[in-house]
Amino acid sequence: MKLRAILMAAACTAALLGPPAIRAEMAPPVVYNVDAILRAVPDGSRWLQHLEQDLLPFWATPTALGQPVGNFPTYRCNDGSLYDAAHACPELRAPIPGIVNLDREYMRAKGRQVFAYGVAFHLTGDKTYLGYAKAGLDDLLKRAREKSGAFASYFSGPDAVPGPTPDQRTSQDMAYAITAPAFYYYLTRDPVVLRELEQTIDYVFSTYYDRALDLITWVHEPSPDGDSPDQIELVAQLDQVYAYLIWLTPALPEAKQAPYREKLRHLAHIMVEQFWSPRVGLFWGQLTTPAIKQLGQPHDDFGHSVKALWLIYEIGKLTNDLMLVEFGRTHAARVLEMAYIPEDGTWARRYDENGKLDKDKEWWILAELDQAAAMLALIDPAYARYLPTTSAYWLDKMVDHQHGGIWHWVDATTNKPDIRYPKEHSWKNAFHSFEHALIGYLTGQQLHGKPAVLYYAFKDAVPPKAEIQPYVFQAKVRSIDVNNGVYTVTFTDLR
Repeated sequence: MKLRAILMAAACTAALLGPPAIRAEMAPPVVYNVDAILRAVPDGSRWLQHLEQDLLPFWATPTALGQPVGNFPTYRCNDGSLYDAAHACPELRAPIPGIVNLDREYMRAKGRQVFAYGVAFHLTGDKTYLGYAKAGLDDLLKRAREKSGAFASYFSGPDAVPGPTPDQRTSQDMAYAITAPAFYYYLTRDPVVLRELEQTIDYVFSTYYDRALDLITWVHEPSPDGDSPDQIELVAQLDQVYAYLIWLTPALPEAKQAPYREKLRHLAHIMVEQFWSPRVGLFWGQLTTPAIKQLGQPHDDFGHSVKALWLIYEIGKLTNDLMLVEFGRTHAARVLEMAYIPEDGTWARRYDENGKLDKDKEWWILAELDQAAAMLALIDPAYARYLPTTSAYWLDKMVDHQHGGIWHWVDATTNKPDIRYPKEHSWKNAFHSFEHALIGYLTGQQLHGKPAVLYYAFKDAVPPKAEIQPYVFQAKVRSIDVNNGVYTVTFTDLR
């Protein structure tokens, strides 16, 4: 009911402005040349080219795949080589603090890399990439998954000791470990993987959900990294949605979907009712103390807010919650307006503590803003007006054209990468850039009136068409063909 009150307050504000006759002096709606906008938006073929020429050259190399294949390293130098203490590359020798701990291999990074190889198979049908995803999943399940269903957060030291203790593991780390089995199941519908998934998801919600606070908690006891039980984090809620639930739920057998749909609906309401700031039109990243509810604090950026809003919109569609639909699409549009820099056609990161736009480019924030604009363009193609220039910036400035992969940070003044941020580290793997390519492909095809083709590897039988949907979207299944265990699914009418 709190969400209804938020929406009612917005409606009352509009009513106070008076009827249209009284507001005649207000500017008329902007008229856009939609045909010209859509012609300038990259279609799916450009994103397939990006995948094959820009992303895979960095992520489909022996150093990326690990020894043995599937034991993916958390850290590599910007040229793709492994860390060598005797000849350390500068991006790993002296990185920005907080993103490199060379003594650890992180499960969240491994889970995200499984996702990336799954996307590569999903877009190309090349079973080689599905094999890489399976190798990474098998390694993760064998070495990091415990009998309870929980995953260790990392392995540390030469003996690969799992850590930390269960009560010191963050709910966010658990979410991105789940990404690996969840996306493999989405592609294959393997019932063995589903049983393991169900146990782990049950573990997360039974362990981290606090009924009194009505939210997913962060940790249960202080961790070696400074995590505290009193931390109340947006990403503890958001990443249960983003890392697996939003695209896993429609892929489940219909008889199993209801409790997961309810989890999604509940998480959406928690985010809106506890983390949303009507004053600034963004989500607070933390609620740990009242003083932290101000601009410039951790996770108070355009990326987390727009990601939460487009996922809330998708949850609303999936659960038939029209208030969530309206809240997500209305406020996502406003965040895009805040973040867009018309002078150069790019995205800003956030407002700083003084309310000034931070115009530097952080890879995942650019990806999330592009994805939200593409989502809104499916409703109203005028929202695609951002994409010609923001996509061009991504493809030109964010790509390392020498070694492949995506830079973490590009300075807005020089448009040059800051190499104190490695391209691969404990918080940056292939997840966001491969998802960006997948969503760019799907929405680009729809905006150009073309069908989208995705590939699956269903293990036993073809699921009902209602359970075969393109990632976070809904669409019509026009045809399903099979060849050598690869199912080619053609979609139209993406929404």
